[in-house]
Amino acid sequence: MNRELPILPSPPGAHAHGFEAPTIAMGGVPEAGATAAAVPGNHLVPRRHPDWIRAKVPTGERYFGLKDLMRGLTLHTVCEEARCPNIGECWDQRTATVMILGDVCTRACGFCAIKTGRPTWFDDDEPRRVAEAVAAMDLDHCVVTSVARDDLPDGGAGAFAATIRELRARCPGMGVEVLIPDFNGEEAPLRTVMEAGPDILNHNVETVARLQKPVRKRARYDRSLGVLERAKAYAREIAGRDGTVHTKSSIMVGLGEERDELLQTFRDLRAVGCDILTIGQYLRPSEQHLPVERYYHPAEFADLREEALALGFRHVESGPLVRSSYHARDQVPDSERRALERAALRAAAEAGGATLVG
Repeated sequence: MNRELPILPSPPGAHAHGFEAPTIAMGGVPEAGATAAAVPGNHLVPRRHPDWIRAKVPTGERYFGLKDLMRGLTLHTVCEEARCPNIGECWDQRTATVMILGDVCTRACGFCAIKTGRPTWFDDDEPRRVAEAVAAMDLDHCVVTSVARDDLPDGGAGAFAATIRELRARCPGMGVEVLIPDFNGEEAPLRTVMEAGPDILNHNVETVARLQKPVRKRARYDRSLGVLERAKAYAREIAGRDGTVHTKSSIMVGLGEERDELLQTFRDLRAVGCDILTIGQYLRPSEQHLPVERYYHPAEFADLREEALALGFRHVESGPLVRSSYHARDQVPDSERRALERAALRAAAEAGGATLVG
């Protein structure tokens, strides 16, 4: 039986466009789309999100096996730290998201609860340690992300590239996806990442053009589109053909956007060759963050998915609890062949009494 839990608040330092429970805004005023119950004394008591905003309790032998393994490694997954509602499903599918370059971000976006400040942490050995830990986890797909590091000359691109190369060496056949910042629109850092050969280059526009400033502050809509367009061009140039790398982006809904603005964003992403789109409900991390303007019904997410697919996206994930890495394993170019090869490698390793570490 699948038990379900309401979404819990994000812990400090967690990515936050999603895992928060209260539906009362600051000052006791309900957010748009939220409900509140009257109690003696005319106080408002917050109710939880709508019934469809529910996370399943993670279960399964593979989930608990990975959880036990993580306790013995010096590696933190975004899946755990952000209390992702899909952690059980993704880990059961051998997919996880790791964060590199520390946990202090140089930006302060209106939707995200990660710590903001001047980072002091950098470790040249981190790519090797990440790859060793991921190999021990025996994943089919790994997503590597980071905070924004505007303090570094290359924005952290070198660390992304080194991590990709280490993962390739130690985890043969595994899908490798990177979810990158915009590197302030500079071309050299993006080329550095693309030359390392990720399977998926993910950069999120997060919201529609009109809402970029309050939601993302230092980012720009046109800059993000440029990142996706150049990534596809660099991949084509490096490989000498199309289709070797998929580009991907994610959008949160519920921040006050209009439907026609969402559809225009879909069209803009397709215009720069974006292959994969994920659409999920924004959930407020704390009272200091942007309020939820409204909750989209699952039927609306289904409609948005159909609209996006009609525009030519290769893959679209759309739902209240969808996050950027949801079902990421199935989005890799030639994913079915890769899955078969990975299964064969795993079977051979098990037959020989070894572990699959490349």
